[in-house]
Formats: sequence, C-alpha cells, structure tokens
Amino acid sequence: MRQLNLDQLRTLVSIADLGSFSAAARALHLAQPTVSLHISELESRLGARLVMRGSRRVTPTAAGAALVERARQLLRDADEAVDAVRRQAEGRVGRVRLGTSTGVVVDLLPQVLEALEQSHAGIDVEVSILGSNEAMARLAMGTIDIGLVAMPQPPLRDLVVTRWRNQPMMAFVPRKWKSPQRATPKWLAQQPLIANDSSTHMYRLTTEWFAAAGEAPRPRIELNYDAAMRSLVAAGYGAAVLPVLPASDDPHDERMRMLPLRPPLVRRLGIAHRPRAALDGATESVLRVLETFSQR
Repeated sequence: MRQLNLDQLRTLVSIADLGSFSAAARALHLAQPTVSLHISELESRLGARLVMRGSRRVTPTAAGAALVERARQLLRDADEAVDAVRRQAEGRVGRVRLGTSTGVVVDLLPQVLEALEQSHAGIDVEVSILGSNEAMARLAMGTIDIGLVAMPQPPLRDLVVTRWRNQPMMAFVPRKWKSPQRATPKWLAQQPLIANDSSTHMYRLTTEWFAAAGEAPRPRIELNYDAAMRSLVAAGYGAAVLPVLPASDDPHDERMRMLPLRPPLVRRLGIAHRPRAALDGATESVLRVLETFSQR
C-alpha cells in the first residue's frame, strides 16, 4: 500500500469539520472534483468507506472517524515540522558556536547577547574562551561558527575577517604610585609589569609597542585573563597595558588609575566566519546583531 497523502488527509478532516465537499473545497481553495478525488483515492487505498453523504451533511463513517482522529495529529506534527525548518532557515532558532577572548567576553559580549536575546530569543549562543589563533584554527576546522578575533589576521582559505571594533589601550597602574599624566614605554619599562600571556595577540601588540621605543621589559607575571590582571594592579603588584571600552573612563576600582599611552596604542577586533553563502540562518542572525555594534 502506498503511503498516506497529507493533502488528502487534510481534505478528509476539512469535510468532517465543515460537513460538505463544497465547503471543504472553498476552505482549502480546491476545485470540488479535486476534493472528491482525494476522498475516493483514500477510500481505494485503505479499502474502506470513509464518509457518508446525507441529505444535509456529509459525516465520517466509523472508519473515517478513526482516520480523522489520527489525521489531526499527523497534520499538526507536519505543520510543526515545517514551521521548525522554516524558523531554522530564517535564523529564528538554532545553536551558534562563538569563540573569543576573556576580555571580549567581559567587556563587549554581554551587550551583544542582550540584544540577541531581545531580537532572536530562540538562538542559543555557545561561547568558548579562545585566543585569536585558536579561534581561527577552529573556524577552519568547523568546530566554531564565529570568532571575535584580534586583527590583523593572516588570510585563511574560506574564512572572512571584517573589522568590528577598536579598543584603545591604556596603562593600568596602582593609584598609590607616583605616576605621570601619560605612560610612555620608557616609564612603564622601569615599573614592575603584569603582561598578557606570550601566546596571545595582546602580548605581541604590547611587545611591539615597547620595541618601537627601544624597550624590552621583562614582566613579573604573564596571565591570559584581563580581570585577574586588573585585580593584581589594584593590589599594587604591578602595572598592566590593557584595552578599555571607548566610552569608559572608570577603572572600576579606586585602588588603581588609568593612564593614556604615549604614543597611543589601539587593539583592533574583527569578526571571523565562513563565507555568508555557507552560513545557516542562526549564524547569519548572530552576525547581523554583531554588526550593529560595529565601529566604522
């Protein structure tokens, strides 16, 4: 026996609900002969009479009523399946794997996730703490979908990196220190330093800043967590060169202060992903939200 046809089941249910072939035809936007054909094919396929034509109303037989009951559930399941696929394709639901550094997670990502929750509550963003190099490698392997990475990045086949935000770098120093109005490489090199881990892009950025001035300081400790570095600065352990939000002028702790750098130093962040044509709807939706926070 061939499989049941959902359109024919929908016709049967409509006849049972409305009581006539003509009413079902109008409701389903079908020609009445098509409605009749649906029922005759169903009856032939099942070997049972499904409806009885009365003088005023068409009613299901016992076999027809049993089929109508099960058809309603089948049609609901089919409609839900179609809706689930449509919501997935349109980017209204899904899971997106995003990789970025701890600093971005703390300073920038919360506002992005809040905006995403308001506009796409059905999308689940799975965040992994990754350095830029690892994020790019995992994008290439397909184990994450989006990376928020430091720029510039060496080009990788089938990956796209676009500018996202700039973060000015500043010197975080204990407030009890006697310090200048602006921190130079020479002055900072003479202080105990808390540096980013040598595997990070931030380490290379600050090392190049010092090297351009002929300085090569040796840090007291290397970490890969901005919040921990700030805590050590506040405790008087040393100074750190870290990014801040462009609108921020508050070091968030009265025990430390921020000094502008001379010469200035900026950390540039980008959004890395596969080509847009290869993305699913949920990843595309997350990208669009991220792009609303871009600085051009």
